[in-house]
Amino acid sequence: MAEKPKDIASLSFEDALAELESIVNKLESGEVGLEASIDLYTRGTALKSHCDAKLKDAEARIQKLTLDAAGEPQGTEPFAEE
Repeated sequence: MAEKPKDIASLSFEDALAELESIVNKLESGEVGLEASIDLYTRGTALKSHCDAKLKDAEARIQKLTLDAAGEPQGTEPFAEE
């Protein structure tokens, strides 16, 4: 009997990404049947959305520490992509 896949919402970013990479490899191999491919693709899109949400959340929490002229912490400002 096949093991039931973990609930995507409970996966860490790293675990979700690893599973997504595994799915991509299976689909690219061409050795998976049509129905299994559709199921894998569906789970893969859900995993991608989960990873995107995790990254967006992490980016929102990243803040850059700002220092005053004396080198003392002055506060924080949102992370800005360069």
